[in-house]
Amino acid sequence: MKKTLLSVMIASVFAAPVLAFEPFTVKDIRVEGIQRTEAGTVFGYLPVKVGETLNDEKAAQSIKALFATGFFKDVRVEVEKDVMVVVVQERPAVATINFVGLKEFDKDVIIKALKETGIAEGRIFDRALLEKAEQELKRQYLTRGKYAANITTTVTPLERNRVGINFNIEEGAAAKIKQINIIGAKAFREKELLGLFELTTPGLLTWYTKNDQYSRQKLSADLEKLKSFYMNQGYLEFAVESTQVSISPDKQDVYITANITEGDRYQVSSVKVAGDFSLPEDELKKLVLVKPGDVFSREKLNDTTKAISDRLGKEGYAFANVNAAPEIDKDKRQVAFTIFVDPGKRVYVRRINITGNTKTRDEVIRREMRQMEGGWYDADKVTASKQRVDKLGFFGEVAVETPAVPGTSDQLDVNVNVTEKPTGSLMLGVGTSSTDKIILSGAISQNNFMGSGNNVSIQVNSAKTYRTYVFSYTNPYFTQDGISQGFDVYHRTFNTTSTTLAYYSSSSTGGAIRFGFPIGEKESIGMGIGLDSTSITTYDQTPQYYKDYVSRFGDTNISVPVTLSWASDGKDSYFFPTKGTYQRASLEVAVPGGDLTYYRASYQLQHFVPLNSKFTLMLNGEYGMANGYGKSGLPFFKNYYAGGVTSVRGYKASSLGPIYTDPATNIQYRLGGNRRVVGNAELLWTLPGMDKSFRMGWFFDAGQVYGSDEKVDLADLRYSTGLSAAWISPVGPLKFSIGKPLNKKDTDKVEAFQFQMGTTF
Repeated sequence: MKKTLLSVMIASVFAAPVLAFEPFTVKDIRVEGIQRTEAGTVFGYLPVKVGETLNDEKAAQSIKALFATGFFKDVRVEVEKDVMVVVVQERPAVATINFVGLKEFDKDVIIKALKETGIAEGRIFDRALLEKAEQELKRQYLTRGKYAANITTTVTPLERNRVGINFNIEEGAAAKIKQINIIGAKAFREKELLGLFELTTPGLLTWYTKNDQYSRQKLSADLEKLKSFYMNQGYLEFAVESTQVSISPDKQDVYITANITEGDRYQVSSVKVAGDFSLPEDELKKLVLVKPGDVFSREKLNDTTKAISDRLGKEGYAFANVNAAPEIDKDKRQVAFTIFVDPGKRVYVRRINITGNTKTRDEVIRREMRQMEGGWYDADKVTASKQRVDKLGFFGEVAVETPAVPGTSDQLDVNVNVTEKPTGSLMLGVGTSSTDKIILSGAISQNNFMGSGNNVSIQVNSAKTYRTYVFSYTNPYFTQDGISQGFDVYHRTFNTTSTTLAYYSSSSTGGAIRFGFPIGEKESIGMGIGLDSTSITTYDQTPQYYKDYVSRFGDTNISVPVTLSWASDGKDSYFFPTKGTYQRASLEVAVPGGDLTYYRASYQLQHFVPLNSKFTLMLNGEYGMANGYGKSGLPFFKNYYAGGVTSVRGYKASSLGPIYTDPATNIQYRLGGNRRVVGNAELLWTLPGMDKSFRMGWFFDAGQVYGSDEKVDLADLRYSTGLSAAWISPVGPLKFSIGKPLNKKDTDKVEAFQFQMGTTF
């Protein structure tokens, strides 16, 4: 049998065939040498079909097409009479990928990354891609500071033309920053400048923050901080000349050196505002923070241009351009600034577009918008709109963009894109606290009921001292102008026999209807009226004062409480605020018509002061007072208490204030009082990477409770200090503190470690 052979190697794909043959009509096509590849796949790539004429050019095209698939490492075309024979040698396929010594990275993450480079089980093996993947894996180890990591790749042939790939990894230890040097610093101590850096030498928390491991991105950010510091201190010509990063021979220590030039310190000689003013010039000048005679500060200059831009934005000039041009006098070391203002055209909002809300109705989002369609653009209103939508709590992320309308110069759209998160919860849980030990609880709630923005919830709490069963409903937009309406139905029991409080137990059943009225962007007032029935049970150890009250007014009483409240919330965050002020005043009055007549009034002022990007100072003050009026005294079960993780830490919960000593047992019980004073000062900070879920603090607490026959004397205040932490964990909220009383008396009950924790399952 005679065959004509056309053999073409990869290098000669584009060349003429080695051995030519006479063109002929193909009666059949046969494929030889395939093991995994289907014959139909080969036929699909061939440019020649049965019945067509095969010549030298078509044969070369066939070989080229099959090589281009990447499936084969050798392709030949043979001719046997009128039959075209395609002989192939397949590339091996990847059967397995294994790792030995992989600890730093998750295996699934690495498998996914390799797949993106072309290396995956079932794919054609390519040595070049494998080398590329190996280099990428080494680069990933370098980003983790493991410069001594060694990766050896082994390719093992397997049956059926397959291979197994094994990555043998010696990770080694991560290199640590041994030393950071700043060369050229004269005006400031090197230690002070290094305090600005995120990168540092090994310390107490660097095992978590990884800031003792070199990162190019972190170093760039640190050098920018250094530049900003100098520029804010008047060093207008400051520059980082060069940086050197070196690694020790054993690849365990990293040395960083930054060479800087400080230059001279400049003062501001004059500041002028020029350009096209759409607002009174005097009003714009009031926004200028840089004053003649001041040391130059880039931060103040940036704040000035931003303040002018924001002010113009409030008037609809969304695309205002504000720039500061310096004139430097090197001889006098002075700089003069001319702030050029170009407001551009006044812009109005054409349309507000809402996307991403698959469950929440559009109207729920639109009613929170303070920027209106068809109105002049107002930057403050757009910002307020975003904050209000975010505070709904229905969305994991709220993004607002203001693109210009194509083809216009005076219109823009406000695009609100939300990412919805689950707003309903069904929770069965077990929790614990330092007061109630084991707590069984359950709750079902929907904060965005059927996408309407309404809240429906049922709560159950089985704490031994305080059991609660509550059904609540709230419609935040009972009317279109934002009046809210809601109601509560409850049954509560309170048993003090396992606490340090004076012995008694109570059972309350009732309900209330309430309304909220917005009186400002951040202020509201609330009103409500309820009906409550409370039964009291006394014991042998119950103080005589309590027994006398029950004898006088009965063990079951009906009350009609009317509530009035005012709140102003200027905090920047609900869970972990860093700035802003919160105030709340409330009044509860049991009006005539019930068996009891009393009032309870309280006021709270809380202020957050950002000290820098890491630390926040929280100041909190509370005062409450209560009394009876008419023929009714203040019910003892309406007394105030203090002490514990939510008021004065370091002292046992509800342990401060008047004391009753049982004459029979000489055991002391806490009575509570009709006036309460609490003050807190706390330095708060977050841990890197956990600023949304974890915060620590160093606190100083003060507080006391006073009886009706006592004078409010600040000398009686109890003080404590210590550390605190709050964590919004995936399994529930956790709050704890380690406190030390500073002026403990012999009768005080103290508790160093206090906590509240809840867990769901």
